[in-house]
Amino acid sequence: MSLVSVFLTVALATVIPAATMLPASTFADPISVAQDLKIGSVRHHDAYTVKEVTFASPTGHRVFGEIVEPIHAGLHAGVLFVHWLGDAKTTNHTEFDPDAIALAHKGVTSLLVDAMWSTPGWFDHGRSTKVDFVDTVNQVIDLRRALDVLTTRPDVDSNRIAFVGHDFGSMCGAVLAGIDKRPKWYVLMAGTVTFSEWYLLGAQPADKAAYIAKMAALNPTLYMPHATAEAFLLSRARRFADAVTAPKEVRFYDAGHSLAIPGARHDRISWLESKLEAARLRVVPH
Repeated sequence: MSLVSVFLTVALATVIPAATMLPASTFADPISVAQDLKIGSVRHHDAYTVKEVTFASPTGHRVFGEIVEPIHAGLHAGVLFVHWLGDAKTTNHTEFDPDAIALAHKGVTSLLVDAMWSTPGWFDHGRSTKVDFVDTVNQVIDLRRALDVLTTRPDVDSNRIAFVGHDFGSMCGAVLAGIDKRPKWYVLMAGTVTFSEWYLLGAQPADKAAYIAKMAALNPTLYMPHATAEAFLLSRARRFADAVTAPKEVRFYDAGHSLAIPGARHDRISWLESKLEAARLRVVPH
């Protein structure tokens, strides 16, 4: 039986407008658009290699990130990591470097990407309520393209793919879960159930009610019940947990929004290792 582990925290009550999820075609990743993967600097270590990469997004720009891969040959599981918006030092793909390195020692290849919120000053000066909806849709498209890059690698087993997201990364991951069948396991950390909750902490639209209603079509909890993934691990995500229909295990952490404590990192890495290894050993009946 699949296990959904949930770390609960007290969340502020929010009135969520009635809405329906957008069709998967809204987040289309046209295969006619080439990945155009380019490799920059490469750092070699005893058990793993780190490669800086960029690739083309169907939305018209290039995505920057890094691939952390084991040095030994073989067919590896794959994990896509998407960072939070928080401390400037870790508001980029490097937030999950320790996780990716730990998993590389276990034979897992990871792709860590910079999201739109990695640009310094993005929240206060780089975004607008006029384009929040389109930009959020485009961010999910970027993540689908990142999955293309990860799953088409000859050394990655496309049947053993996981996703890890924090904060905005978690919320985009929840939307992804409802429209993309490739990731089988999700770790979603400290997300909220509406994008407008976060966005409205900054610039205010001329018509707040209309803005909230429009953004409601991207509410992560609309998409999670449609997920085909085998299991979820959620941290600081009580209302996310309510939208998951699979069995749940509840855990608690004494930690802030960053979840930057050894116990939380240890638990999510162990959870991923167990799921990915169990899938490797799984016998498919004939």
